[in-house]
Amino acid sequence: MAQYLVLIYESEQAWANAGQEGYELAMKEHTEFGERNGSALRGGNALQPTTTATSIRSDGAGGFTVTDGPFAETKEALGGYYLIEADDLDKAIEIAKQVPARYGGVEVRPIMVFD
Repeated sequence: MAQYLVLIYESEQAWANAGQEGYELAMKEHTEFGERNGSALRGGNALQPTTTATSIRSDGAGGFTVTDGPFAETKEALGGYYLIEADDLDKAIEIAKQVPARYGGVEVRPIMVFD
C-alpha cells in the first residue's frame, strides 16, 4: 500500500464568514469522514490561519530571510490535511473526494519513498 497526503485548500474569508454554525457543521462532516475512512487514515490535522504563518527563505548566500505571513498569497489557503493509505492513486482519489471542503477543494499527492 502507498501513502498519500490529501491537502485541504479553502477560502479563509469564507470560513471567517461561516460563523459557529458553519464550524460545527464542518466538524460534524470531518468526524463522519473519519468514521467512514478510519481504516485508511494515518493522521491529519487542521492548521491555524495563514495570519499565524512564518515563512523562511534562503537568501542564496548561506543566510535566511524570516517574514511573517504565508509562503505565497493565494485565494485558497492550506487549512489542513489527511495522511491516508490506499492501494493506488485511484483509491486515494476515491477517499479524497469524501473530504469535506465546502469552501475550496483538495489536492492528493503521493508520499515519496526513499530506498
